[in-house]
This record gives sequence, C-alpha cells and structure tokens, in this order.
Amino acid sequence: MTAASPAADGDEQEPAAPPGRRFEPDLRSMTRINLRPIASPMPLGFFTIAIASVMTGCLQLGIFGEEARTAVAFTVLPAFVLQLLVSFLAFGARDVIAATLMAVFAGSWLPYSLIMLSGAADGLKVLGVFNLALLCFGALMTAVTGPKRALWLVLAVSLPRWAATGLAGVTGAEWLTRTSGVLGFVVALVAMYTAFALMLEDMRSEQVLPLGRSGPAHLAVEGDLAVQLRNLERQAGVRRTL
Repeated sequence: MTAASPAADGDEQEPAAPPGRRFEPDLRSMTRINLRPIASPMPLGFFTIAIASVMTGCLQLGIFGEEARTAVAFTVLPAFVLQLLVSFLAFGARDVIAATLMAVFAGSWLPYSLIMLSGAADGLKVLGVFNLALLCFGALMTAVTGPKRALWLVLAVSLPRWAATGLAGVTGAEWLTRTSGVLGFVVALVAMYTAFALMLEDMRSEQVLPLGRSGPAHLAVEGDLAVQLRNLERQAGVRRTL
C-alpha cells in the first residue's frame, strides 16, 4: 500500500470539521437582501383619520340628529378597511410604530360602526370602556413615537378625545360628549396637516412643511442609503425569529 502524497503547494485544503458536527461554509458572501420600495401609505392613513373624526364629531356635537347614526356608521366603516391597508403596507415598509398605530385606529372604527349600525344594548357604555382602553394604549405609544413628531402630535391630540369619549359613554354626561366632538375636529385638523405635509414631501423629495422629525426618524429621511441599511440583518423579516 502506497502512502498518500502530501498536497501540492498552492492547493487549498478545507478546514477540518469539528467532531460530531457537519461543516458548513460561511453563507454571508452568498446572501442577498432585496428591498422593495413602495409609495408611503401614511397620507392615506392620516386623511382617513381626519374624515372619520369629522363625521363622528358632527354626530357628537348634534350637527347630525340621532336618526343619522346609521348613516354616520356607514361613512365611517370604510375607514377600517383603508387604515388596515395602510397598516399592512407600513409593516412591509418596516415601520412598526406607524403600522401598529394605524392598525389600532382601524380596529377602533370597526366596533364603532358595528355598534352604531346594530343599535346593540348598552352599546355606548361598551364603546366608552373601549375608548378608555384605547387611551391606555395611546399613552404607551406616546413614549416611543417622540422622534416622529407629526405622528406623535396626532396621537397626543387623540388621547384627550379617547378620554372624553370613554367617560361620556360610561357616565352618560352630555357635556363630555360635546367635548369629545370638539376634540374630534382638533384631531381632524392635525391629521389633515400631517397628511398634506407628508404628501408634499413625497412629491418633491424634500421637506416642505415642518414635520418635526428627530433622531432615527430624521436620519431615515435625510441620511444616505448606508444609514437605511444599517443593522438590516437584525430587523424583523430578515432575522430568524421575531
């Protein structure tokens, strides 16, 4: 039996695999991460908040009579579909804050519409408790939306409205209902401004109206592509687990 000849000079030898383990090559050089640019869905989301807030505010202020409850519910119901779409697209754009907020707003319009349409017993009281739960959610969200100042402002003006609507439903106080209606118009104005500013920014590829971004939110718009791709391997959808 002849002895095996040593490897010739220049021949590469694969590193020996550890005992009991199968050797796998480094896959980083073979990995490609594809990004799909999309149009920003946020103007649609904020315009939807504005329109739905105006309709519900008119009902609370008595501009529409009680017999208009069904009609208002039908006009608000599409807000659920539109904001759910916005949330889905925002998740695809890797913006978990915007996606979560829009999904919760979508979830708030659906029960409102269904209760108004069905005339369920104690519906207003149930909606009152529901709005108080939204208030708790919103208070937590304000702690993480600071860098997105425009989004934070829409959320901040929504908090007192959720509080007034919730307390009005639980207590039945008419003045709280009227207060909630007025606050609905404030929410609509802020949301309308935010939607318009974001749309102008996307059309002109630069900030036209102030949006108050700071920190990571500012870098996401003003930074270069290297900033956008930083730590991409650790983001949801790329890493192995959520």
